[in-house]
Formats: sequence, C-alpha cells, structure tokens
Amino acid sequence: MALTRDDVQRAARLARIAIDEREADEVLGQLGRIFGMIEQMQAVDVSGVEPMSHAQEVTLRLREDAVTEPDQHALFQAIAPKVGEGLYLVPKVIE
Repeated sequence: MALTRDDVQRAARLARIAIDEREADEVLGQLGRIFGMIEQMQAVDVSGVEPMSHAQEVTLRLREDAVTEPDQHALFQAIAPKVGEGLYLVPKVIE
C-alpha cells in the first residue's frame, strides 16, 4: 500500500498536528522508508525460528524466599499516634 500526501495530512489532522506541504512531503518520505523496512522484515522466512522472550539467554539468579530482617512491628507501632488491633489508625478524609 503506497501512502500519499493526502494520507499524511489526514493522519496529521486526526492527531491534531499542524503540518504544511513541505513537512507532509518529508513525513511521506520517512514513512515510505519505514514501511519499506517493514516489508523487508516481513519477507524474511522465520518459520524455523522458535519464539523467545528475550534476545539473550538470560536466567534469573533466585534466592531462597526467607525472612532476613527482624520483626520490628511492635517498635514501629509504639511511635504511631493511633493503633488498634495491630493496625495504624488514620483520620477519615473522605465522607
């Protein structure tokens, strides 16, 4: 599908972008090159290529899911203005 200057101007109008004739011609050339590159990529046979989630073979180093910090719940709640049943109480701001 070949783009025309009218297509570029219509897209610019829909995007609410002010564009003059010279800019429309520039954008038309740029879009033509972009679509040409897309056509080249679509022409490549990738039927034997397995999909991958990352461009490199990356494995995450996992650590044991264990608590590493001491429980300071009581210490933190000791300095809170209001606490009730282990929860921080705050003033109601929305009625």
